Amino acid sequence: MTLTKQNAVIGFVGTGVMGKSMAGHLLRAGYRVLVFNRTKVRAEELIQMGAVWQGTVAELASQCQVIITMVGYPKDVEEVYLGHDGIINHAKLGTYLVDMTTSAPDLAIKIYDEALAKGMYALDAPVSGGDIGAQEARLAIMVGGDQVVYDALVPIFNLLGKNIVLQGKAGAGQNTKMCNQIAIASTMIGVCEAIAYAKTAGLDPETVLKSIESGAAGSFSLTNLAPRMLVNNFEPGFYVKHFIKDMTIALTTAQAMGLLTPGLELAKSMYDKLAEQGEENSGTQALIKLYR
Repeated sequence: MTLTKQNAVIGFVGTGVMGKSMAGHLLRAGYRVLVFNRTKVRAEELIQMGAVWQGTVAELASQCQVIITMVGYPKDVEEVYLGHDGIINHAKLGTYLVDMTTSAPDLAIKIYDEALAKGMYALDAPVSGGDIGAQEARLAIMVGGDQVVYDALVPIFNLLGKNIVLQGKAGAGQNTKMCNQIAIASTMIGVCEAIAYAKTAGLDPETVLKSIESGAAGSFSLTNLAPRMLVNNFEPGFYVKHFIKDMTIALTTAQAMGLLTPGLELAKSMYDKLAEQGEENSGTQALIKLYR
């Protein structure tokens, strides 16, 4: 079936920091959107925009042609898709399932297989870009699954992001996101140490950023998160607890492949320490607190 605004009802499960903005873009584009979140208050803004609240995942799944999920942890993904009251047990034949949560590659493959056995089509499509990328619809979307399914969903992906790539078969999207998180993990340490060095050397960190963010050291973290560090803004564009989750998945998967990742191990140990200090619900830029 060709998906159009007239015939495609989109279900969106998970309306948190990222999901709220993403579902909002679909509404503004003219799609009918059904939403579910464990805490209804976090969906109120979308409901005011025209989204239709659903009381359960099963209720939502039974009415949609496309279902997008953006939840917290692999255990949440597994429950939402494979649980007794989950999507695969209640969605219609031919439904497109898109998990945009950062989750485990092996779980993505399991969902793909279970969906296919029920006559549904699943993609793993985690994203990068944080709250800003979600708000501005310029996320990087890393997709794993079948080409024909990807092609059908590209018009929807185009409403959410700017850099959309089919990376390979099921699980490839999640493995690509692990590469992304591994790169970010060490970068965040470098950003914090650069700021700490600037302050210790008696420099103005804001002025230093003007020089280094457009040079070889440039990165999303340096441009978008370092300024937040300087004004003590630790609101979550991406939660510390979720970054720890991602690094744990990456470490476990790397170890299973026999790959050494010492930079990732160091970063995770530092974020673990940060969480122990009560910062698990802060944004990842709160790592700078370890340098004070």
